[in-house]
Amino acid sequence: MSVAIPFLAFLLVGAFAAYHRLRLVYWAALTFTVLLACRLFGANGVATLIAALLVAAIAVPLLIPPVRKSLITTPLLKFFRKVLPPLSQTERIALETGSVGFEGELFTGDPDWQKLLDYPKPQLTAEEQAFLDGPVEELCSMINDWEITHVHADLPPELWDYIKVNKFFGMIIPKEYGGLGFSALAHHKVIQKLASMSSVVSSTVGVPNSLGPGELLNHYGTKEQKDYYLPRLAIGQEVPCFGLTGPFAGSDATSIPDYGIVCKGEWNGANVLGVRLNFDKRYITLAPVATLVGLAFRMYDPDGLIGDTNDIGITLALLPRDTPGVEIGRRHFPLNSPFQNGPIHGKDVFIPLSQLIGGAEMAGKGWNMLNECLAVGRSITLPSTASGGAKAGAVVTGAYARIRKQFGLSVGRFEGVEEALARIGGKAYMISALSQATAAAVDRGDVPSVPSAIAKYHCTSMSREVISDVMDVVGGKGIILGPKNFAGRSWQAAPIAITVEGANIMTRSLLIFGQGAILCHPWVMKEMKAAQDPDAQRGLEEFDRNLFGHIGFAISNAVRSFWFGLTGAKIGSAPGDDYTRRYFRKLDRYSANLALMADVSMLTLGGKLKFKESLSGRLGDVLSHVYMTSAMLKRYHDEGAPQADQPLLAWAFHDSVHKIELALSAALRNFPIRPVGWLMWLLIFPWGRRAEAPGDRLSRRVAALLMAPNEARSRLAEGVFMTPCENNPGGRINSYLAKAIAAEPVERKFLKAMKSKGIEALDYDAQLEEAVREGHITAEERALLVELREITLDAITVDDFDTEELRSAGYRAPTQPSDESREAA
Repeated sequence: MSVAIPFLAFLLVGAFAAYHRLRLVYWAALTFTVLLACRLFGANGVATLIAALLVAAIAVPLLIPPVRKSLITTPLLKFFRKVLPPLSQTERIALETGSVGFEGELFTGDPDWQKLLDYPKPQLTAEEQAFLDGPVEELCSMINDWEITHVHADLPPELWDYIKVNKFFGMIIPKEYGGLGFSALAHHKVIQKLASMSSVVSSTVGVPNSLGPGELLNHYGTKEQKDYYLPRLAIGQEVPCFGLTGPFAGSDATSIPDYGIVCKGEWNGANVLGVRLNFDKRYITLAPVATLVGLAFRMYDPDGLIGDTNDIGITLALLPRDTPGVEIGRRHFPLNSPFQNGPIHGKDVFIPLSQLIGGAEMAGKGWNMLNECLAVGRSITLPSTASGGAKAGAVVTGAYARIRKQFGLSVGRFEGVEEALARIGGKAYMISALSQATAAAVDRGDVPSVPSAIAKYHCTSMSREVISDVMDVVGGKGIILGPKNFAGRSWQAAPIAITVEGANIMTRSLLIFGQGAILCHPWVMKEMKAAQDPDAQRGLEEFDRNLFGHIGFAISNAVRSFWFGLTGAKIGSAPGDDYTRRYFRKLDRYSANLALMADVSMLTLGGKLKFKESLSGRLGDVLSHVYMTSAMLKRYHDEGAPQADQPLLAWAFHDSVHKIELALSAALRNFPIRPVGWLMWLLIFPWGRRAEAPGDRLSRRVAALLMAPNEARSRLAEGVFMTPCENNPGGRINSYLAKAIAAEPVERKFLKAMKSKGIEALDYDAQLEEAVREGHITAEERALLVELREITLDAITVDDFDTEELRSAGYRAPTQPSDESREAA
């Protein structure tokens, strides 16, 4: 046994050092000390010497820089340059323009969770809160989504006027230009509340405050452009749109065929230097009503009028609607959701260089500009819209499930419906936390390329799942369109959000992990820059430093993954309270797993990894769910760790970690190099997969939260419009919940009397009269049951129409042939 002790000590000390990320010199010193102790306590001398020589063989070459660089770094640098994946212009700019926030910690394998918890709690200013309580509340009360979607196919004039007068289009425009100058959090809250009433209104308000002329001018515009356009945009005097997508260029925007040639032309009566444009765009939100068109095109200077470069690159410009040659096409009609959307065309459109956003100096920098603004805009509009719809759907559907009865029992008491309600509540909680966390990152000054992709993909995907479950629960109430339907239009519009601002399939399989593995990794970007450094000596020095940092990092994550797998991540220090500490430990495990898989995938697959979209998508799922669960834990602690919210947090957390392990196991089972996949399985899942989806007991607790007034339900409903009014059927249903619960004991007593006391009347009112007369219920209880019948009818009643009401205004029904014409035929 004494022979094995030195080698066992060698392994254990190495594992300890790797887990705690000790420097190489400390590992060597510690190992020599332990081996000396082993020898003093009787370990075999030869075995101890061999173990010591192993330490020396590893440590000495690595601790002598000239030897290390000659024998190891230089050959590995040559290999690295060979396997370095080629980056398209689109990918390179996307990596260069993003910044890294807390998501970078998730790639370390040892996240600093206290850093997350120490971020200030997102808070609105008094002015922002007043805007939500005043103009936003008033606008919501004016919205009639049925009239918008079915009658007008547009916002009515009074809504357009109200939006413009109250500067809804100017939320991101600084106050010095007449805008509101709101934070990203306030922007998120406004869109969320509007979306709880109408996605048409939320998208109409969201687009001018997202990727478009306002944001681009705010960041890159010349002083003259800002002074002229921003005040007009703030008050709605100019309605903006932005033309990026075309028939032949969607996600890969750098391949757009739209072009502009530098030349001289007429502008306001003068002959000036400018650009002659030809373009064809589609899917452009607000285009049909826009007065100011932002445009992305590829700029060429074949005659060298402004420099030596022919292909200048992607450039952005501003085109007033009345510019000769600009044609706004007829409207698109996206799935019966009539937000203004349509094509834009241009033939030989001349503009001066002063109409380029940022002026001639910014020519060719358009893709960088778009990426920075897209990361911010994508963080807010679509995630906030998803949050508003999901939160409203959760509280209204919970109320409906309590009020609606079948077989004498609230439908929410059936286990199948409980499962659906739990999914609705848990995902609404997750969407809300994720969308707020990403807006908060923007307010901290981040340009969150990776979090914005995570938020856009998962918020829109989960909101589609939420509305699917809502439709299952409410049944016929959801499928019959009309003023009383609170869910049908959301169901119709759900696929729109997963398509715009980057199709969800592409976002998952290419962007999330593809960007995250390079941009967020603590070493890869540094190594790539070192490998591409034109100064060979400096590049070697930097590569050497980062390479061995990376090697130690990879070994550490392998050890940490194995240790967490063996112990189930139940041992170790973690922040949080007694309830959440176990959750942080689990996330430590999955962070180490993610970092290990990222390193192994990049090392073994190299440039081929970018084409392994299934693997990239699964690792992107791991990154996404670790980020989302961290956002939920941050929200939970920001709210004061309320015990009432624990079922929602627990359901969402267990759903996420179950999906993390499913994604990891699928990545390992399908890893292109099978032996590598088997080895990684042993390190990550030494006892197999253990995480389980939320159980029935937990689902029942979440469903119960949605079906009764309580503080957790109220917190979930914060920020959505639930005022019960004629144009808000969901708000009315929600307002009935307390009354329905108060009447339930009386209802049970009445039904018992119906069965056992022999009430003979057939009409409901007559039955109540007989029950009062026979003393089964009191007159006051009768009044409760009458009110219960009234609110139940309002909750479950659907609309009906004359045929003419459903026909298009331009439709003419065919006339019936006369008897004479039939005989002639």
